[in-house]
Amino acid sequence: MNPVTLYNNDIFTNVPVEAPVERNFYPYADNGGTSLGIAGADFCLMASDTRKSSGYSIHSRYSPKAFKLTEKAVLATNGFAADGLALTKRLGQKLEWYKHAHDKEMSTPALAQMLANTLYYKRFFPYYTFNLLGGIDEQGRGVLYSFDPVGSMGTEVCRAGGSSAALIQPFLDNQVALKNQQGVQQTPLSLEAAIRITKDSFTSATERDIYTGDYLEIFIIRQEGTTIERIDLKKD
Repeated sequence: MNPVTLYNNDIFTNVPVEAPVERNFYPYADNGGTSLGIAGADFCLMASDTRKSSGYSIHSRYSPKAFKLTEKAVLATNGFAADGLALTKRLGQKLEWYKHAHDKEMSTPALAQMLANTLYYKRFFPYYTFNLLGGIDEQGRGVLYSFDPVGSMGTEVCRAGGSSAALIQPFLDNQVALKNQQGVQQTPLSLEAAIRITKDSFTSATERDIYTGDYLEIFIIRQEGTTIERIDLKKD
C-alpha cells in the first residue's frame, strides 16, 4: 500500500484509497561559470573560468568550459556541463569527418553554421548550453558568434555568457563597444587592451558571483594559431 493514502468520507466505510503520486524527471542542471568573447581586427579572444558547481556545492575547481575546435576557432559553453561536453564531442566528430573528406580544416563561419544546425536538430530535446564561438575568418579578421540552446545565431563584437553575464556584459559594452561614452573616437581595440579588460571583468565578477572562480583560461586566436593563458581567480 502506498504510504500516501486518503479515506472515503462515507461514515459507514473506512477503506483506505491510494492517492496518485506524481513522478518528475528533469534531465538538466545549471553548473554555473562564465565565458566571454571579444573580436578584434586581427584576433579573437575567448575566456572562461573553470569552476563547476551546483547550488552551494563546488563539484570541480578545474572543469574547462572553453575548447579549441580548430587552429582558428574556440568554443565556450555554459549551462549544463554534461551537455557541453557531449556537444563538443559531437562537433569534434563532424570536424574530423570534414577534414578527411576535404583535406583541410573547416572555416570558422562554416563551423558557426554547423553548430547552429547541430543545435537546431536537437531542438525537441536540446543541449542545455549557451554557446560562444570565436575565431579567425578567411580574411584574417576576428569573428564572434553567440547561440541559444536551439540554434539561433548572432554575430557579436563582444559577448558574455553564463552566471556572471549580467555583471560583465555592461562593462564590455562600455569598454569594448564604447557605448554610453561621450566624445570618444572609435579606434581598433588592441590585443593588450582586450586581455586587460578580460582579466578585470573576471576579477570583478568573482567578487559577486559564487559560481565563477578558481582559474581563468584565456584563448588568444590569431592567424598564426591559438595560444592559452591561465591565471588564478578567487578560490572561495
